[in-house]
Amino acid sequence: MTLLNAGHALATYQEMGACGLVEEANGHELIRLLLDTLTVRITEAKNCIAENDINEKIVRLTKALNILDGLRMALNIEKGGEIARNLDDLYDYMQRRLVEANAHNDVPILDEVKGLVEEIKGAWVQIPADARQ
Repeated sequence: MTLLNAGHALATYQEMGACGLVEEANGHELIRLLLDTLTVRITEAKNCIAENDINEKIVRLTKALNILDGLRMALNIEKGGEIARNLDDLYDYMQRRLVEANAHNDVPILDEVKGLVEEIKGAWVQIPADARQ
């Protein structure tokens, strides 16, 4: 794939504890699965804040940060050019915002990051099949 290193995506997803879908997924599908899981972890962190479960909030946000690390590592900046560089910057921004949300139990920041992830996912799934290699 031109924008990503599928090996890094696979390793990240396997670290997240999911196996069944991963074995049959291609690089494009792995990124979609990571984006899906990222939105779930952010939602779980929001629920933990509402329930005042600070320890579990930290666990969920740490997992979200790890997914973002994996997404950044999966980028192929050399081949992906400006798009890959922009995604790297955006993933970096989202990581910083998640750290801030964690420090202040800030649900609006979590909503902001989740919205960004959903926008990326929306664009990702629109990539034509013949361009997913």
